[in-house]
Amino acid sequence: MDDDPTLTFDSHRRRLQGIAYRMLGSVAEAEEVVQDAWLRWHEADKASFDSAEAWLVTVVTRLSIDRLRTAKVQREHYIGAWMPEPTLTESPDTPEESLERADNISVAFLAVLERLAPEARAAFLMREVFDADYDEVALTLGKSEAACRQLVHRAKAQVQDARPRYQVSRETHQRLLRAFADAAARGSMQDLKALMAEDVELIGDGGGKVQSFSKVLRGNQRLAQLYYSLWRRMGPVVRMELVEINGEPGLLRFVDGELESAQTFEIEDERIARIRVQRNPDKLARIAQIVASK
Repeated sequence: MDDDPTLTFDSHRRRLQGIAYRMLGSVAEAEEVVQDAWLRWHEADKASFDSAEAWLVTVVTRLSIDRLRTAKVQREHYIGAWMPEPTLTESPDTPEESLERADNISVAFLAVLERLAPEARAAFLMREVFDADYDEVALTLGKSEAACRQLVHRAKAQVQDARPRYQVSRETHQRLLRAFADAAARGSMQDLKALMAEDVELIGDGGGKVQSFSKVLRGNQRLAQLYYSLWRRMGPVVRMELVEINGEPGLLRFVDGELESAQTFEIEDERIARIRVQRNPDKLARIAQIVASK
């Protein structure tokens, strides 16, 4: 173990942040959990640890479980659909990295994880995303290995049933989003409609802070009309920018130069099958700060 406790903690910070974010779907809450873990680490008897990393992972996971239990109660009273806080990510170096990252941090994946109970979510993430052995999962959760195997097995079944069925190449994803942004900028209903599956869905999160849709909108005609109506009302003051959101291509929409939404897209059969529109200003604040600083 490193003699400098700060250096030791910082060497594991990225993994700890990754665990907490995937558990909570919130960058701010994940940072608070990691900060709480740092305080506990600072006060702990480090000489008694066999592994600093194992101790830190256990603390962060348990703190995340406790916070998620509280959050789930709060989210029952959330106005409209609750969606994870999006985060900007760097472009992956290889196609393999692109698929791997989108598979375990995409907004669609985090939305699927919301269906899991806190302990099941933790067990699934530790085993399937962070490749922990079952004895480590058991130690972290304070359960038997057999119980953890059951948790992971059931969680995998739930995730596989709910997650997107198809993966497309990064190039196809980018091409479709560029075409979509172009069609929206031109107000072409025909092109917008052609880019979307007939039964496409749009899910919006305004958090009660800004106007959004309380129910899922469905159908390419309806959604094409929605984007067309914005073009009719706002015209040239609306701009879309292709960026990397949670490990895959997404769009930021600006109105009068201000960030209005972060949009992520699920693709099936080279058509847009689902659009998630994050409009809650609290969840856009970090992205807005990053964009403003460029």
